[in-house]
Amino acid sequence: MKEYDVIVIGSGCGLILVDEALAHEKRVALVDRGPLGGTCLNLGCIPSKMLLQAADEVMETQESGKLGIAAQVNSIDFGSIMDRMRQSIGSSASYVRESIEGSDEIDFYEVQGRFIDHYAMDVGGRQIRANTIFIASGSRPNIPPINGLDGIEYLTSDTLLQLTRTPESMVILGGGYIGVEYAHFFAAMGTRVTLIEKEHRLIPYAEPEISGLLKERMKTRMQVHVGTEVEEVRPDGKRGIAILARNKEGGRLDVRADTLLVATGRRSNADLLHVDWTGVKLDNEGFIKVNPRLQTNIKDIYAVGDANGLYMFTHVANQEARLTAHNHFHGAHLDMDYSAAPRAIFSWPQIASVGLTEAQASSQFEIGIGRAKYSDVAKGEAMMEEAGFAKAIIELESARILGFHIIGPHASIIIQEVVNAMTSGGHTDEILGSMHIHPALTELIQRTLNRIEAPVPST
Repeated sequence: MKEYDVIVIGSGCGLILVDEALAHEKRVALVDRGPLGGTCLNLGCIPSKMLLQAADEVMETQESGKLGIAAQVNSIDFGSIMDRMRQSIGSSASYVRESIEGSDEIDFYEVQGRFIDHYAMDVGGRQIRANTIFIASGSRPNIPPINGLDGIEYLTSDTLLQLTRTPESMVILGGGYIGVEYAHFFAAMGTRVTLIEKEHRLIPYAEPEISGLLKERMKTRMQVHVGTEVEEVRPDGKRGIAILARNKEGGRLDVRADTLLVATGRRSNADLLHVDWTGVKLDNEGFIKVNPRLQTNIKDIYAVGDANGLYMFTHVANQEARLTAHNHFHGAHLDMDYSAAPRAIFSWPQIASVGLTEAQASSQFEIGIGRAKYSDVAKGEAMMEEAGFAKAIIELESARILGFHIIGPHASIIIQEVVNAMTSGGHTDEILGSMHIHPALTELIQRTLNRIEAPVPST
């Protein structure tokens, strides 16, 4: 059995931990079955946003008529869009591979590793051991137990990246961030899309009014069914696939399409590692349980990123890895703080948020609510953006920002000012006391915070 100081499982945010271990002259083993670079680079954030950029351009053109511009999309080269994405991802992944394989300081095991004891692993028939293990093993698509699903071909957010032709029609199961982003993409590419979500609204964890506006806007481009659960999927001789579903009121839905995309969330890869051999505890959904310092219940075994399922965003995973490395290698005792962890959904319109929802905040604090539309500021009016808005939630006593939510153009950029403020204290005067460029969309933040009122009690 080969001995190391550190074993890192996963080459996404895990590479941050590898670098830190090497900086402290540790003997390091990296275990990853691939693809190298992790989910974000190969299957998630990067390829999806490259595709969504093309979809955004289509929508900008199609909606330019409101500004008096007569423009139209004459054709879409779907194959070229997909090729550009794959070539870019391939180039980045090759760079990661060259960096890993070119290092004499890392022993790289490109296999599916499995634990065989508390601190020992089998890696392709070889055995390795270390007293410190960082699990950054990522996630994979979660496939629900739907009758007939295992008997047909379907796409996931992983496999759709290999498409070369535009699907004529598509049913998307799941109205979370993956489902709504790809619904935007394929609808923009010309696919007839039907989106089905079993919960009563899209993006169930978002503010209700944001979910409502997203649904309203998406229904102008596709069929959207919420509160609807798929009961059966079966082959259809004419159209390819038949999807049978029932809504909460008992109504039946029968949809035919040539393509099915299953976008019902992601699950931890921890089970593939046989973590039960380590004594590490999992929650009911298979994610690794950790404390605020990302420690498992077993000494010097940590879990970061999608493996723990706390906040499944790359920027959060990277921060978890940095904090874990700092605590372990520098003897610090810092807790991970998620209160200012931003979230963005690159749908059309975009959604971005940070902090608590109104429901979460009102159960803990006496709160005030501020709302403003894009059209309330000069730049939003110039854009003729009538529907988009922002919502602020603050603690009335301290004027501390508890949550901020935006739906509309460039939401993922605008939210950053609030994230920065919340990271450094989060009081409204930190934003209201600073100068904002006029006219610019960032004035939306000021306008929203200037409209704080106590919520009206429900009757």
